[in-house]
Amino acid sequence: MTLAAEPVAADSPYRSYVYAYPHKSAYRPFAEPPLLSDLWRDEDVSALSLYAHIPFCEMRCGFCNLFTRSVPPAEQVSAYLDALERQAGEVARALPEGARFARAALGGGTPTYLEAGELARVYDLMESALGADLTAIPVSVETSPATATPERLAVLAERGATRISIGVQSFLDPEAHAAGRPQRRAEVDRALDAIREHTDADLNIDLIYGIDRQDERTWAYSLDTALEWNPEEVYLYPLYVRPLTGLGRRGRSWDDHRLALYRQGRDHLRGRGYEQVSMRMFRRSDAPSPDGPEYCCQTDGMVGLGCGARSYTSRVHHSFDYAVGVGQVRSILADYVSRDSAGLARAEVGFRLDDGERRRRHLIQSLLRAEGMDAAAYAERFGSAPAEDFPAEFAELARRGWVRDAAAGRVVLTEEGLAHSDAVGPMFFSPRVAALMDDYEAR
Repeated sequence: MTLAAEPVAADSPYRSYVYAYPHKSAYRPFAEPPLLSDLWRDEDVSALSLYAHIPFCEMRCGFCNLFTRSVPPAEQVSAYLDALERQAGEVARALPEGARFARAALGGGTPTYLEAGELARVYDLMESALGADLTAIPVSVETSPATATPERLAVLAERGATRISIGVQSFLDPEAHAAGRPQRRAEVDRALDAIREHTDADLNIDLIYGIDRQDERTWAYSLDTALEWNPEEVYLYPLYVRPLTGLGRRGRSWDDHRLALYRQGRDHLRGRGYEQVSMRMFRRSDAPSPDGPEYCCQTDGMVGLGCGARSYTSRVHHSFDYAVGVGQVRSILADYVSRDSAGLARAEVGFRLDDGERRRRHLIQSLLRAEGMDAAAYAERFGSAPAEDFPAEFAELARRGWVRDAAAGRVVLTEEGLAHSDAVGPMFFSPRVAALMDDYEAR
């Protein structure tokens, strides 16, 4: 089948960070909110991903467009955990018998904004309500320099966290401040020391390139300083400027600057023993692979708990309402914590995936990884070849030199294609999704 193509306009390398498809800005309220039990009925639940969203931070970074609130009152945090527990109970009742979890993550926001006892409570409710054995599967937790304290890290270590991701962004205070993150280097060093001292988890360090006045020299300094902690993973993020965040817009010269810094960072890490997994992710070559049940992000479902979490079944993605602006975030949070169990038993905002959208999602989730897409797995699932379904898109990728001819049954981006992942992904957005995203009113 040939699917209608989104008009190609990939002149900027940074059109959209595609970490999921479709983006939440394409979600809309359901005319008749379906019961969670109806969405999960007849789904394969043998290898699910579990995600708990904690929408709180000690500060709001200037580049952040996540659903989060900084420094909430203590009573709202407590009320949020109560609602999280109610929601977990409703999800447990909705899942078919025999549901098993293969992966789990605590994200946000900043999960370690919670006090140690509150963190333990999140683990408890995930395990007791849903039956997830979080000591037997890979569990990733996000933290920040200010909240990676020994008390909180002790909880993560005791409960079996296998990966801790910390957003450093830059090891130079002036650059961090220019990105709207008023941290101090001493705090960053203390946090990294504490993670290594108090846990055995894999360490991931997030860095950002494209910050004001950042150049090749200062970028190399942050890269080298990160490597002093021998992290198992390093993520390199281009600085994005989005509506309702704290930074202003830039021009094409900024695109060129970010692309040059990306190439520098990529080569720097690969030259020091890191393998590139995607445009953003680099993993130390000698780091053991995470041990746990098999999970396939293209086909296996995800259970999301919390106000900003998404849930994925094979045909419906859903969440709660989405916003970035402070006032709207507070309103949505207030609605979430006020709901009783019945009010958490339905999906109210989401997106229904037809066959074409499922093909697009499978392709995007696969192609943007360095290993590329298994063409045989795609054909087995959909009965066609990727280039047959998306001829215009693949012709454009070939014209730009961004895709290799399929070898050994894989469709793989070239090195330059991987560098332009944030332009490649949007090329495969459907006209429907693109229109919904364009029509979304940032708030």
